[in-house]
Amino acid sequence: MLSGVKSFGSFRLDSVDHCLWRDDERVSITPRAYDVLRYLVEHPGRLVTPNEVLEAIWTDAYVNPEVLRKYILEIRKVLGDKPDDPQFVQTVPKRGYRFVALVSDKGKELTASPAETRNRAATSETVATVLAEPQVPPPIAEALPAKTYSRAWRIALLFAVLLLVVVLVTLRRPVRAAKLTDKDTVVLADFANSTGDPVFDDTLKTALSVALKQSPFLNVVTDDKVVATLKLMTLPPDAKLTPQVAREVCQRAGSTAYIAGSIARLGSQYVLGLKAVSCQNGDVLSEEQAAAAAKEKVLNTLGSAASKLRSELGESLVTVQKFAVPLSEATTSSLEALKAYSLGNKASSLSSAGLTYHQRAIELDPNFASGYAAVGWEYASMGQLGRAREYFTKAFQLRDHTSERERLAITADYYFNVSGELDKAAQTARETIQNYARGPYLLLGGVYENQGLFEKATESYYQYLRLYPEDIEASGNLLNSLLALQRFDEVRQTIQQVQARKSDNLVLHNALYALAFLASDSAAMAEEQQWFAGKPQEENPGLSLASDTEAYAGHLGRARELTKRSIDSALRVDSKETGSIWQEIAAQREAAFGNTSDAKQEATRGLKLYPASQGVEAEAALAFALADDVGQAESLVQDLNKRFPLDTQMQLLWLPAIRAQLALNRKNPSEALADLQVTVPPLEFGSISFVANVSCLYPTYIRGEAYLAARQGTQAAAEFQKILDHRGIVWNCWTGAMAHLGVARANALQVRTSQHGDVAPRVRALAAYKDFLTLWKDADPDVPILKQARAEYAKLQ
Repeated sequence: MLSGVKSFGSFRLDSVDHCLWRDDERVSITPRAYDVLRYLVEHPGRLVTPNEVLEAIWTDAYVNPEVLRKYILEIRKVLGDKPDDPQFVQTVPKRGYRFVALVSDKGKELTASPAETRNRAATSETVATVLAEPQVPPPIAEALPAKTYSRAWRIALLFAVLLLVVVLVTLRRPVRAAKLTDKDTVVLADFANSTGDPVFDDTLKTALSVALKQSPFLNVVTDDKVVATLKLMTLPPDAKLTPQVAREVCQRAGSTAYIAGSIARLGSQYVLGLKAVSCQNGDVLSEEQAAAAAKEKVLNTLGSAASKLRSELGESLVTVQKFAVPLSEATTSSLEALKAYSLGNKASSLSSAGLTYHQRAIELDPNFASGYAAVGWEYASMGQLGRAREYFTKAFQLRDHTSERERLAITADYYFNVSGELDKAAQTARETIQNYARGPYLLLGGVYENQGLFEKATESYYQYLRLYPEDIEASGNLLNSLLALQRFDEVRQTIQQVQARKSDNLVLHNALYALAFLASDSAAMAEEQQWFAGKPQEENPGLSLASDTEAYAGHLGRARELTKRSIDSALRVDSKETGSIWQEIAAQREAAFGNTSDAKQEATRGLKLYPASQGVEAEAALAFALADDVGQAESLVQDLNKRFPLDTQMQLLWLPAIRAQLALNRKNPSEALADLQVTVPPLEFGSISFVANVSCLYPTYIRGEAYLAARQGTQAAAEFQKILDHRGIVWNCWTGAMAHLGVARANALQVRTSQHGDVAPRVRALAAYKDFLTLWKDADPDVPILKQARAEYAKLQ
C-alpha cells in the first residue's frame, strides 16, 4: 500500500513518488508545476503570495515572478480548472493564490500494480516527464544563481549536472507492463505539436500510421472505426484525439493500447516522442524519443522511432527490419504534400470530398505514389472509372516508392481496375493476406465477384467485416454477392444490421431497390426513389434503375424520359462516363426491342459524350452490334482488343459476345457459337464493375439467340432459362424481360421438331408466351418486339 497521498476532488497528489493521479490514471505534469501544486495543496485555504512560493521552491536562485504565472496556467489546464469559476486554484488579484478545494491529509490509498511498483522504483517523476513530452526550456533568469559561487563549487555543480544526465539516459526507458500480440489493435492519438508550425498538424499522425502499417504484427484501428466510436461518445467525427479521448476510444473499440506522439522544437532541432499506453490501466508499455537535426529530417526520424517502438511492443526484429522503408520513400519527402494527403484522407473518412486535397498532394510531389492511388479511389467512388484508371496507372508506375504493403495494394488495384488481369489481382491479394493478417479481403472479394465466384466473394467479405464491422461500403459489397446467390433472407438481415447502426449509402439502397423489384413491390421501389432524389451523386443511378424497370415492363416511353433525366443528373456532377453508360444501355434495349435506328442514334450520342472509357466503349460496341451497325461495332472491337489485351472480362466476356452478335448479323450462328465457347461459367456470371456490379448476362443471351438461329430449341431454352434462374444477378436488365420471350420461341421451335402427338413443347411455348405478354400487358403498343410476340402467340394458338 502507498501512503503520503493527499486527495482533493478526483485527484491524488503523491508526495513520495512525486506524481499526480486522477482516479486510477497518472496525470502528466512538469516537475516545477508539480512543486507549485504541492505547495498550494500543503497550504489549503490560505492565501500564499508569489514571493512565498518562489522562495519555497527556488531556494538558491532568482526567478522572475512572471514564471510562476506560467505554472499556475499549467496546473489549471491539468486539473481542468477555470480562473473565473475556480474549483481548485483561486487567484486573488495583486495578492496571490489560494487552494480552495477540500484536501484530505490521509488521501486515498492506492494499491499499486506490479508494473507501477517497478516503474516507481526505477524512475522519478522528473525522468518520466522529460521522456513523455519535449519540454520548453525555462527562462534564463529562472536558472541564474542568486550570488557568485567559488570556482570549486561551480565545478561540483557541473559534476552533479553531468551525473544527473547520466542517470536520465540510463533510466530513459520505463519498465513495460506487457507486450502486444498480433491479435491486439492500437489507436493513434493526434500528435501534440508545440513547434508552432502547422505543417506538422495531421501530417505526422498520417506518417506514423504509414510507418506502423508496414508491420505485419501491429494492427492500427481504422479511421472509420474511430469516427464510429466518436459518434457513440457523442463527440464530433473530427474531434481531436487527445490522449484522454484516444484512451476512451481505445477502450470502447476493444483495443489494447493507444499511441501518442509529440513534436517540439529545440533550437534548430525537432524532438519527437512516441508513447504506447495501455488503455485499460494507463501503464506505459513503451516509449521512444528521437531528435531530427532539421525539418526535412523529421519524417525519417519518426520512421526510425516507430520501428524501435514496433520492436519494443513485441514484433520480431526480423519483420521490423524487413518491413521498414524510410517514411520519405514510403510516402513523400514533401511535408506539404503529406499534409495535403492527410487532409484528403481526413475529409474522405468524414464522408466529404477529399479529392481536392489529394490532387493538391500530387501537384506538390508528382512522384507521390500513394497520392495518385488516393485520387484514383476518389474518382472510383464517384463512378468515374475512366479517370480513376489514369491515376491507378500512375501509382503503379511509381509503386517502388512505397512501403511493401502499399506496393502490394497498388499492384492489386492496378491488376483489378486497369489491366483487368483478375487472376493476378487475386494472387497479389492472397500474397498480401499471407504477409499481413488484416489483408485486402475486400479487394479479393471484388475479384471473386468479377470472376463469378460469389460463394468465395461472400466468404471474403464476411472475413473483412469480422475485422472491420463498421465499414458500410464493405457491407454493400456483401449485399451484391448475397443477391447474386439469391440468399435474400441474408440480404435483409445484413441491411437491418447496417440500418441499426444508423448508417446509409448508395449500395445499401441499390440492394433495397433490387429486393423490391424482385418481389414486384412497386411501393417499396417508389420509396427508394425518394431516397435517391435530390442527392447529387446518388440521383443519377437511381433514375437509371427506374428507367431499366420501366423498360423491363415494356414502358419504353417512360424509360426514355428517365434515361434522359439520369444522364442530365450525371452531367451535373461532372460524371460524363456514368451518363454515357446509361445512354449506351438505353441504346442496347432499343436495338433488342426492334428500334434499330433509334439504337444507333443513342449509341452514337453516348460514345461522343465520353469516348475514352472502357465501359462506355464496350457497351457502345454491343449496342452497335445489336443494331446491326457492323462498321462501328467492328471498329470498336479492334480498339478494345488493342487497348485491353490482358483484361479477363474484355477478352472472355465482352469481345466474344460482340463478335458472336456480328456473326448472327451475317446469318452465321455456328460461328457465333464458336466465338462464345471461351465464355464459360462461372466467369459468365461475373459482375461488371462499371454498371454497379450487376451483370445482364449478355453472352448467355446472345448464345440463346444463336441456338435459336441454329434451330436448336432445347439448347436455346436452356440458355434463356439461365437468365431467368439468376434474377439476383440480372435484376431489371432488359435481357431478363427478353429471356421470357426467348424461352417461348425456343419451345415453339421444339413444337415443329417434336414427335407426333407430343403436346408438351406446345404447352410450354404457350405458357412462356403468356408469361411475356402478361409482363408486358400494359406496354407501349408500338414496340416492334411486342407486335412480333403477339403475332407468334396467335399463330401458335
